[in-house]
Amino acid sequence: MSNSRGASRGRLLVVSAPSGTGKTTVVERLIERCPNLVRSRSYTSRARRVGETDGVDYHFVSRETFEDMVSSGAFLEWADIFRNLYGTARKDTEDALEAGHDVILVIDVQGARQVRERMKDTVGVFVLPPSFEVLAARLRGRNQDPAAAIETRLTTARAEVAAVDQYDYVIVNEDLDACVDELEAVVVAERARRVRRADEISDILRTFQSS
Repeated sequence: MSNSRGASRGRLLVVSAPSGTGKTTVVERLIERCPNLVRSRSYTSRARRVGETDGVDYHFVSRETFEDMVSSGAFLEWADIFRNLYGTARKDTEDALEAGHDVILVIDVQGARQVRERMKDTVGVFVLPPSFEVLAARLRGRNQDPAAAIETRLTTARAEVAAVDQYDYVIVNEDLDACVDELEAVVVAERARRVRRADEISDILRTFQSS
């Protein structure tokens, strides 16, 4: 499918993982490597953490503004996560795809289900930690949350990993560089799918036809 400017529509990739797995770092490293791959910045009602920048890490909005966006149908997906709201703007995503960019969403399993229901050709990748024990150590080592919040995240993680069979690819983040390598391989493989390159392939095949 091509847009009005002739560029092929981009691909939509969804990356999910339990909190503390390192999915955001993995995706940021991936974007540095892959031309024409952009991350869709989620909107959130939570407060900014130290070192975070509005429009870079998230679009930070008030809970009232977020709820107004929900009511107006502005989100491709949204979810209530640990009492904060997170969502992906429908227009931002569609504009990037129509411009020919591949778009990667870093969202939880609730949001991923919503996206798959609304956009059938979505590619899903689940990032697992090496073990539950490693995940717990990572969460505690971040020193970002009180003990009760960490226990909530670990309980949620047990439920989230049960959704792993809903994804097309599964990658284990034991070594950061190796994890990024595997995710890059997924992007490269998806870009090479015949159905994704139909226009380009047709142009090449025409050069082999008899005059």
